Amino acid sequence: MGSTVLKSRSQAPRAVLNFVTARDHRVMQRVNAWRPPCWFRTWMLWSTRAGDGWLWYAIAGGLLLTGGKQALRPVAAAGAAMSAGVALFIAGKRIFRRRRPGSFEAHSWVALLPPDQFSFPSGHSISAFAFTTALGLYYPAAWPALGFCAASVALSRVVLGMHFSSDVLVGSALGAALGYLAHLVF
Repeated sequence: MGSTVLKSRSQAPRAVLNFVTARDHRVMQRVNAWRPPCWFRTWMLWSTRAGDGWLWYAIAGGLLLTGGKQALRPVAAAGAAMSAGVALFIAGKRIFRRRRPGSFEAHSWVALLPPDQFSFPSGHSISAFAFTTALGLYYPAAWPALGFCAASVALSRVVLGMHFSSDVLVGSALGAALGYLAHLVF
């Protein structure tokens, strides 16, 4: 009896992983088969490039130039959250070593080179949500715009075939948690 319970407990994580992986592959196949309109493709390409970091640096720089001393804490919190996020996604990719969707199936309408070979968790999503959550907590009126930017970056990673949906969901949640924690510390 005891070994049966132990055996079923050890199989539970594998069953959850198989369930998530099957859904991820189904979403990947549907996204790859979809031919979005030109405006949507342009939005996704710009969003993923914004998530490379330049948008976050531009926002932080703009706040520092226009916000005076009051902008130091929010920008420091956002920077700390992003730095922790970078460390977290680098470690996560080394640990999990999950291959990107493109290694299973070629994307149908875009051919971007991924920044590295591993998929989990999404570094773009972690960074986007870490930065925007930290800033959004200091500037509530900016939440809609910041949230739109972060969600666009995260969505673009799935639509462009760089990540599975679970990579982005976990990355977004981790980033939001880091942004919240950074807000509490600063």
